[in-house]
Amino acid sequence: MPNPRKLLLPFSVVYKTVTGVRNQLYDQGFFNSLKFDIPVIAVGNLNMGGTGKSPMIEYLIHLLSKDVKLATLSRGYKRESSGFQIVEINDTASKSGDEPLQFKKKFPEITVAVDANRVEGINRLKKSGSKLILLDDAFQHRKVEAGLYILLTSYTDLFTEDFVLPAGNLRESRQGASRANIVVVTKCPQNLDETKQEETRSKIKAYFKGPVFFSSIIYSEMIFAEKESKLLKDIEQKDFVLVTGIANPVPMISYLAEMDIELKHFKFSDHHNFSTDEIENLNTFGSILTTEKDYMRLKSTKLARKLYYLPIQTKIISDAEKFNELILSYAQKK
Repeated sequence: MPNPRKLLLPFSVVYKTVTGVRNQLYDQGFFNSLKFDIPVIAVGNLNMGGTGKSPMIEYLIHLLSKDVKLATLSRGYKRESSGFQIVEINDTASKSGDEPLQFKKKFPEITVAVDANRVEGINRLKKSGSKLILLDDAFQHRKVEAGLYILLTSYTDLFTEDFVLPAGNLRESRQGASRANIVVVTKCPQNLDETKQEETRSKIKAYFKGPVFFSSIIYSEMIFAEKESKLLKDIEQKDFVLVTGIANPVPMISYLAEMDIELKHFKFSDHHNFSTDEIENLNTFGSILTTEKDYMRLKSTKLARKLYYLPIQTKIISDAEKFNELILSYAQKK
């Protein structure tokens, strides 16, 4: 069946032209991109959401935080606060944003901040003593020139096969990938063989000539509530429903299917703000399994006592040592 969004291709041409001119103005120096004298690593994508930026940020925190005073800086999407904020462990998602709050709760020893103005945010973090900054979802934020750009693209939704908004889901043209230093193909099958990897590399090399790595999402065997945890395989399926407010819940559903777990699924949009009526409806069910990000938003509601979340992490499945070495050498050299 033809994709009806293809009818919007003329509008995509306009969008592509506007974003392309903007990029050229930055590339040619008509617009200023600020560099900083500390390492700044930007993680982002060309597609709209769903590429695994949060688990990649967490991977980098694990890799780097032992040796340097590290901070993360996010926009704090859909938060009710404004301006620069240091995220505290007892904040709510409405104040700080769900993903920044997730970072702080998992890594309380690091500084987590939010600011839509990344230049202001970096300057404030530098003054507070941060020596390395991870920028979350900042590939298109051209006012900052990061020292290292990591571009993510999902294995089942490669940027090479997508179109610019609104006919597709790209925020800018495929040529934008040339600004990256590293490309990571995310959400791959863990047993992805070298032939499939090389086929994917060939597609990407039309737009990016640098190193390409492959990663998978690893799901925990445990689910967690505020005060307890249990094996996922041991849950009583009749008591649970699945609630997701993420860009792409398919990998999670597939993992549950591998565990022979089939739950009634309530699917919401990415970063969804749950209404009172939606909370009341979900409260009629026994227990709720959700993502870690959604847990940050839902735990401040009356659903808190029945919530469980399923953690995930990124695993580099091709040349992990080389990937780590590229990141560490940049951070240490800088």
